[in-house]
Amino acid sequence: MNRLQFIFLLLLVSFIADGQDRYFVFFKDKTNSPFSITDPSKFLSAKSMARRARLNIPITSEDIPVNPNYVAQVKQTGAKTFYTSKWWNGVLVQTDNATITLINSLSFVAKTEFVALGSKLLGGRISKAGEVTQTSTTEASAFQLAQLGIDYMHTDGYKGEGVDIAQFDSGWRGGINTVTSANPFLPLFSEGRIKDVFNFVTNTTNIYNDDTHGTLVLSTMGASMPGKFTGGAFKANFYLYETEDKLTEYRVEEYNWTFAAERADSIGIDVINSSLGYNTFDDPAMDYQKADMNGRTTVISRAAKKAIDKGIVVVASAGNEGGKFWQTILAPADVDGILAVGAVTVDGTKSFFSSTGPSADGRIKPDVVALGSSTAVIAPDGSLGSSTGTSLAGPLITCLAAGLIQQFPTAKPIEIYKAIINSGSIYTNPTNQLGYGIPNYAKAKSYLKYGQLKDDISIFPNPVTNSKLNILIKEPLGQAVSISIYDLYAKRLLQTNTTINWNTNPIQIDLSSVPNGIYILEISEGGKNVISKIIKAD
Repeated sequence: MNRLQFIFLLLLVSFIADGQDRYFVFFKDKTNSPFSITDPSKFLSAKSMARRARLNIPITSEDIPVNPNYVAQVKQTGAKTFYTSKWWNGVLVQTDNATITLINSLSFVAKTEFVALGSKLLGGRISKAGEVTQTSTTEASAFQLAQLGIDYMHTDGYKGEGVDIAQFDSGWRGGINTVTSANPFLPLFSEGRIKDVFNFVTNTTNIYNDDTHGTLVLSTMGASMPGKFTGGAFKANFYLYETEDKLTEYRVEEYNWTFAAERADSIGIDVINSSLGYNTFDDPAMDYQKADMNGRTTVISRAAKKAIDKGIVVVASAGNEGGKFWQTILAPADVDGILAVGAVTVDGTKSFFSSTGPSADGRIKPDVVALGSSTAVIAPDGSLGSSTGTSLAGPLITCLAAGLIQQFPTAKPIEIYKAIINSGSIYTNPTNQLGYGIPNYAKAKSYLKYGQLKDDISIFPNPVTNSKLNILIKEPLGQAVSISIYDLYAKRLLQTNTTINWNTNPIQIDLSSVPNGIYILEISEGGKNVISKIIKAD
């Protein structure tokens, strides 16, 4: 008998011995709840309420916690009660079949759902990263950041300061919380930027003794080794929630994800990064079909949509099914409005393992892609390494979203989503292998700052009132641009040649040497000529 068979035999014996399984109990209503939407401070943080006010998101009865009296009566049946869900209006319990029958007879119970075998809260991950390969490359993370323009985002001064990122994963084992000056994660702890941790698998705060997957993912976002490795949002705040274990696969993991999302919502989280994906389970009765990958059917996808509707940007790995029988995306990557992230190689081609689209209802999936083949990471022992999987591409997009949120704090999740996909390298010709392509920070920033431009070249302000004229190219080619200003007698008063790319767009022309009056502006770029009248009126 090998080790794996021995583990499962022990699990089976323990399951049979205690006769306890896990169920989710759905309540019929929230009648007589001590909570009210007139006083949301009892169940939402100030930051969460401020986000809703800023984004015009109403607080509704869905946000009210479950009736604690209902939970107490369920507990009186002898069942062990765990986490409640305000979105699904119910509670996770652990009990036997006889007690479930009793619970179903309670007048306020709508139904119960079997979600996992056995008494221990266990789970599993499909969207798993590959093994870590050691490396000593100088500034190992430089390429994966530059591929998305995050290096320019850092130059602009946006490194995630003040942005709250929740990471849903399967454990952060390794030296992450070891207090040594050489620890690349130390600033997160010494500066108090690990704000909250919880293990929904074991109902504890112990997240550092299980899987190492979360450590690799977190490193791409928050680790820092000056001169050797830079996380994409290394100044952000992080909230680490373990929602699954890799030993078994049951639907309880989707509910754990929901509990974590509700906690993130109540706290006021800005971005959720999830490396998790679901389709089949250890109990075949729980399995989903490809037709269910429509963004509206699975428990986790419905929870992800709720999180987006509450004002959270949600980033999910597309899955590593590209080379397997399933092949396509996993839930919750199927949600409309979620940033489902596929993986590419260093040359921008699709990684063979990256899940493809479309969603079951025909939408383009994945939405965008990032480096997922040999992504630079910090290994559990603190050394530089590389790993592979869409779960390494996802956090890179999370960092891009965090920088944009920092720069545009009033932007709604759908605006951040649209800015990122609009900045994709193949936005005008998306595919179900690469989505809208590799996004770009400068393009996304331009979209959020100026909106979706109708004209190929825009000039503003006009009239010019401070001697500064801005020229914005809709799709800068990085080629030479010729700019000339003529008076009404066709005499050229000013001429300049420059290059406009996404990182220098728009450029600013100084008209202080030109008298007030009416002029003709001519712009030539890539074979396109634009002639426009401008007025200078300082």
